[in-house]
Amino acid sequence: MAADPWANLKQFTDARIGLGRSGSAMPTHEVLDFALSHAMARDAVTTPIDWTPIEKGLADLGFPTLRVTSATSDRSEYLRRPDLGRKLSDHSREALVRASEMERERPDLVVLVGDGLSSTAVSANIVPFLSALEPYITKNGWRLSPILLAEDARVALGDEAGEILGGKAVLVLIGERPGLSSPDSLGVYITFSPRVGLKDADRNCISNVRQRGLSYEEGAFKTAWILREAFRRGLTGVNLKDELQFLIEGHKGPELIG
Repeated sequence: MAADPWANLKQFTDARIGLGRSGSAMPTHEVLDFALSHAMARDAVTTPIDWTPIEKGLADLGFPTLRVTSATSDRSEYLRRPDLGRKLSDHSREALVRASEMERERPDLVVLVGDGLSSTAVSANIVPFLSALEPYITKNGWRLSPILLAEDARVALGDEAGEILGGKAVLVLIGERPGLSSPDSLGVYITFSPRVGLKDADRNCISNVRQRGLSYEEGAFKTAWILREAFRRGLTGVNLKDELQFLIEGHKGPELIG
């Protein structure tokens, strides 16, 4: 039997390449694999998130948490009405106002964890990612509010939460829209001076943080660098995006960010 000429390339990507054929159709195992990947992507979007193990994992890292919800009434409305996913529910807004009144100092950073479009991504990646980020937080002495666990959240939900809590910056960690080869991709969004009405151009994004994508260590390093520069320069967004060129393999870790 002839060797598969695509075999060496397939080790470098999860993309569907060199699928082959069976007569005029795709091989059965490729059709079944595609159907499985499609089902996993749908499950990532529709499966309700279980916050309990995430709360426990973050507590073990020393991070207190607070649950909040968006203005959507259920998952179906969340998918149909993205605008409601960008707004806090009345109950959550009131809870954050009370929390801000109890704080003696303004937090440097508000961290919001949102289920987004992939509960799978959040369940799998949040605790190890924040474990990798924690040394940078400690080294820089950044003051955090309790980590917000947001149900039915869109990225811009962090703007309202960050504004209410008075955060100098907001870090939104959210499940990305699943692809057929990546149902568990975590997105990282950093916004300086969060407030309602900001645009995507005002924030920085690090994408595809997961075990088979951007590693937790590299994702945490890039996040910490952007945060440090955001605090130093007083901005995020398009004016900061090109400043990541020096981030190369073999970086030295937390000692570079401080």
